[in-house]
Amino acid sequence: MALQHIDVGGTRLAVQVQPHADPARPWLLFAHALASDHRMWAPQLTAFAPDYALAALDLRGHGASDAPSGDYPLDRLADDAIAVMDALAIDRAHVIGLSLGGMVAQAMALRAPGRLRSLTLADTTSRQPAGARAVWDARLATVRAQGMAALVAPTLERWFTPAFHARAPQEVARMGALIAATPPAGYIGCAYAVANIDLTDALAKIDLPALVIVGRDDAGTPPSMAEAIAQAMRGSTLRALDRAAHLSNIEQAEQFNAVLREFLQRVDR
Repeated sequence: MALQHIDVGGTRLAVQVQPHADPARPWLLFAHALASDHRMWAPQLTAFAPDYALAALDLRGHGASDAPSGDYPLDRLADDAIAVMDALAIDRAHVIGLSLGGMVAQAMALRAPGRLRSLTLADTTSRQPAGARAVWDARLATVRAQGMAALVAPTLERWFTPAFHARAPQEVARMGALIAATPPAGYIGCAYAVANIDLTDALAKIDLPALVIVGRDDAGTPPSMAEAIAQAMRGSTLRALDRAAHLSNIEQAEQFNAVLREFLQRVDR
C-alpha cells in the first residue's frame, strides 16, 4: 500500500491507498478513531486486500495529515473525506468508520449519499449523552497542560478489555504509540466534532445499506448507543461482538472481519 498526500483547501491530508488489479472491484474507505490513524485498520487492510480496493484515511489532525489549529466541525471532516475520494477518482465506496470515524461516516452519508455504496458504523454514537461536555472539557484541559502522553493510559483502558491487555500487550503498546504521536492540535480540533455530534434525528434520512457493530464491553460508546443508531436507520443490521471493548476491529478482528465481509457480500450481490 502507498501513502499519498492530497491537498484539500491548503491542508495536506494523507491516505493509504491500494487499488485492486481488477478495476471493477469495489472500494472500501476506512475512517479511524480519535487519537489514532489509518494503521488502526491493519487487521482489516490485510484481510480485505485480496478482494477490494482499499483507502484508509488519516483524518485531519492525525497521522501524516496536517494538524491546523482551531476546531474541526464534523461537516469539515466529512467534506475532507469526500475530497479525498474525488482526488483518487473513487466514485462510490463502502465507507467504514469507527468511533470518530463512524461520526464522519454518518456525516458523509447525510451530505453525499450518492458517494456511498454502504455504511458501516462501529463503536460510535450519533449524539453525546448529558454530562459528556464536562468529560471532554477535562480531557482537553489535560492535553493542553500535559500533552498527549497523559491520555495514553486512560484511553487504552477504554479501548481494550483487561483480557486483551493481558494477552496482546504488543498490540496495546502499538496503539498507545499512536495516541502519544497524535498532535495536540489535531486531538483538540477533532474533539470538537466528537463533543458536538447531534445526528440522531437526521439518521432517518439515510437510505443506504447499513451495518452497525459494537463491542459488548465498550464503555465509551456502549451497545445502547449502537442500538439507537440502528433504530434510527431503517433496514440497518446491528451486530454486537463478544469480548470486545471500543476498538472491536482489533480486539476481535476475526469476528469483526467476518461480520463486515458477510455484509459487504450481501450488498454487492
